Formats: sequence, structure tokens, C-alpha cells
Amino acid sequence: MQDEPTPQELLTAVAAWLRNELMPVAPADKVFHVRVAANAIDLALRQLAQAGQGEAAERGRLAALLRQDGDLATLNAALAAGIASGVVNADDPAVIDHLYATTLEKLSVDQPGYAAYRRAAGLEGGKTP
Repeated sequence: MQDEPTPQELLTAVAAWLRNELMPVAPADKVFHVRVAANAIDLALRQLAQAGQGEAAERGRLAALLRQDGDLATLNAALAAGIASGVVNADDPAVIDHLYATTLEKLSVDQPGYAAYRRAAGLEGGKTP
């Protein structure tokens, strides 16, 4: 295994190259695709950096809410089935709090610049840095 550069450094360099070198010289009909590729790399970087924390928090909330243990997929399926069958009350404040927290965690990875997310998360009045 190589020590340097890290996978994160490699992906960061590729995203920068796409934006700073390729996008300015790309044919007009390809600029959108270059931007999408750079944004996809940024998303992958955020997933590498943050997703484990969010998934652990989500799993912990689900385990407490459902009073059972399991992996994230199993617990999410149990919550969905519980809501669908009426065993879990979708209006329960604990369920609402869980869904709200999970949504904010997912937005922090998928759309960290989204103004509504930034406001809800208490980040600088919704403005990106």
C-alpha cells in the first residue's frame, strides 16, 4: 500500500484538474459533463470523509427507537415496515426527530451547499463559505 498520495489527495487533484484545466478548454457541449464528473468526485470525497459517522449515528437512533439490533439496512426496513403496518407511529416525536437528523446527515454529504440545509443545520444563515 502506498503512503502518499492518499486516495483523498488523488481525488482532490483530479477534481481540481477537471475544474481548472479541462473545463476552461472543453468544447461547449462537454462542459456540463466535466462539471458533473468533478461534482461526483467531490461527493465521493464527502462520502469517504463523513458517511461512516452519519451511518453510525443513524444506526444508533434506529436501534434505540426500534429496541432491536441489526445492520442499517435491516433497521431501516424494520422502521419502514413498522410505519406501514401501524406498529410504529409516524407522528411519534422520536420518529420525526430521527428522520430529521438522518435527512440533515445525508444532506451534509450530498448537498452541503444547499441553503435550506445550511439554515436547518445552523450554518451561517444558509450561505456557503
